[in-house]
Amino acid sequence: MTAATGLLDRIVERVPLDGHDGRSGARLERVGLDDGTRLVIKRTSPSVDLAMRVTGATVSREHRLWQAGVLDRLPPGLGHALVDSWQDGDETVLVMRDLGAAVVGWRRTISRAECRQLWTAATAMHRGLAGDAPAGLVPLADRVSLFAPRRMKAELVSGHRLPRAVLQGWERFAEIVSPEVVAAVMGALDRPRRLAGPLSRRSSTLIHGDLWLVNVAFETAQVTLLDWDLATWAPPALELALFLNGNASQVRASRHEVVADFRALWGDDHDEVALRLALFAGLVDLGWNKALDATGHPDPGVRLRERADLNWWVAQAQMTLEQGLLDA
Repeated sequence: MTAATGLLDRIVERVPLDGHDGRSGARLERVGLDDGTRLVIKRTSPSVDLAMRVTGATVSREHRLWQAGVLDRLPPGLGHALVDSWQDGDETVLVMRDLGAAVVGWRRTISRAECRQLWTAATAMHRGLAGDAPAGLVPLADRVSLFAPRRMKAELVSGHRLPRAVLQGWERFAEIVSPEVVAAVMGALDRPRRLAGPLSRRSSTLIHGDLWLVNVAFETAQVTLLDWDLATWAPPALELALFLNGNASQVRASRHEVVADFRALWGDDHDEVALRLALFAGLVDLGWNKALDATGHPDPGVRLRERADLNWWVAQAQMTLEQGLLDA
């Protein structure tokens, strides 16, 4: 009997997590073992996980990082939740500690102090894991073009709801954003090396790649990060941009303050060019979503707030373009 089989045989309670916060299509369930231990089991594969398919993964990257011991090298104050992982046919099975209410999720905000705690831990990881890139990470060109129209058109046959929404979002983006910025963003989506090239020439390290608050838990002794399947080798500033992309409205601090705290953590090692490129990458990543929210949300107040958010990202992109930082 394998260790994996032994663990599954000890399950005495199962509760499917149909309403979990993830968007990948993976199946999650909360289980109880015969000794009272509470765990969460995640099953994922390219057949259900859009991000795995569009980035060419056949096995969960989180599983590979755990198996290679990379996650065990995280610095004090930062952790992961995995306790076991294995392959079951074409599925990857990930067994995690049940972090319960420690996970921030979509439903609450965090203070500036909590945000600093998160970024202090993340910066320690970025400093500590610089060096040689682990095998099997998401290629940087794929990460910055995850929602490229060409990728999403190919996914329409999958029946997943997200590709159609992405394509609609890019159509609206082209209607409401300045032509210069639209051309640059679409150019980077069509030829991602224009953006990935200059980013890859900046000092890089392991980044989580999906540092949204649905993947963050504040435990007593550490910050714990979930779902490492978009881990990438990139400048730390890209981690910041992707964080601001999805979480700015959940932080009780302005974007300016979060960026200032990031600069302060890096001190003399801060790379302003990488930051400018990363903030452009933020618009390339989720410009479609921001355009949808700015034009289609049923609440006028939300539309106004989301339009202001989109305008901030467009202004950042214009600054990057003015500095001529993209490859031709």
